Amino acid sequence: MSSLSLSSFSYLIASMGLQALWSLGLACLDGYALKVKRDLNNAVLVSLFVVGDWVTAILSFAASCSAAGVTVLFERDISFCRRYYELPCGRFQLATAFAFLSWALSATSAVIMFWLLASF
Repeated sequence: MSSLSLSSFSYLIASMGLQALWSLGLACLDGYALKVKRDLNNAVLVSLFVVGDWVTAILSFAASCSAAGVTVLFERDISFCRRYYELPCGRFQLATAFAFLSWALSATSAVIMFWLLASF
């Protein structure tokens, strides 16, 4: 049984992939703005950033919670990991922990962007 056959972990992979693409896109836009010395303080542009940050934060939180639920089910409730040693349960736990860390940083960014939008 691979992590791709578990729907919550496939959702986690898809959500973190979207988060990575969104963050990479914002980093490229920031780099371009610094290179051409343009200011990104446009209300429409900041609104787009706020919506994107909130969407990716909510998706990553939902995926993290889903993966955490399956991890707890496998590890503690039905002792699936003790019976099937080929399952990478430690990796599932680590992926879930990093997903929650990613969500915390993404949610912080979303709140800061919302405050920035409120300042216009």
